[in-house]
Amino acid sequence: MDLNNVVRDLYKIIESRRDNPVEGSYTSYLFKEGLDKILKKIGEESSEVIIASKNLNKQEEIYEISDLLYHLLVLMVHQKVTLDDIVKELEKRRQKTLNKKVMGKRADGVD
Repeated sequence: MDLNNVVRDLYKIIESRRDNPVEGSYTSYLFKEGLDKILKKIGEESSEVIIASKNLNKQEEIYEISDLLYHLLVLMVHQKVTLDDIVKELEKRRQKTLNKKVMGKRADGVD
């Protein structure tokens, strides 16, 4: 399964937990606790990514980045930010970068 499918599937599961809470589900718990709890978890996970990276521990980095991504998806669902919203924003930024590269080239193709 590719990243796009995994992230989209996870997003749908998170939406489902928001709309149909499941007893004992951590995701349902986060929605029940609300925005402050979700934001606190994002802060914690961000710090853990920094520490894992600083320790040069790739397996720990992968684990913590995955935790951070999950909590960001929970925040997105909570705030009604869609994956398509993010894709559109990233595409806009990419286009700006491409435009700068094209504009920065000399006529002979040398920067």
